[in-house]
Amino acid sequence: MGEIKPLGRRFFWVKSTGNIIAQRSEMAAGIESTKEEDFDVYIQLRELDPNTIEMTTFEPGQFAEEFAKAKSWCFDPGTGKILFIYPDPDDSENPDPVPQPPLTEQIKKLQEENNLMKAQNTALSDRSDFIEDVIAEMAQKVYQ
Repeated sequence: MGEIKPLGRRFFWVKSTGNIIAQRSEMAAGIESTKEEDFDVYIQLRELDPNTIEMTTFEPGQFAEEFAKAKSWCFDPGTGKILFIYPDPDDSENPDPVPQPPLTEQIKKLQEENNLMKAQNTALSDRSDFIEDVIAEMAQKVYQ
């Protein structure tokens, strides 16, 4: 018999589309089941070919903030990563916002890009200072 422990969210989604067929919410305590056992338990899965369905299980608390803020979610069939659809308070006329990676991943990517831009800016500044020094040195030689 398995160990009783906290269980994270689990999703069953169509490999070709990323659409979620069934899901399990986080549980404070439970025994982890296998994909085969879940296909026997979940009514939505019973008639489906298990080879066409992907199962993704998250750690307890993983993406908790994203699940709280997003209005829905799906999976990218190409990468198998979860995508979130966040409400856009500035665009109430667009009923179909674009699915996005989790906010935590977006923030990490922006931080990496910011660090790269800072390094590039420093390199450009150093190069500019060097060029100014060379021009000043050339001017001194010309006017001697």
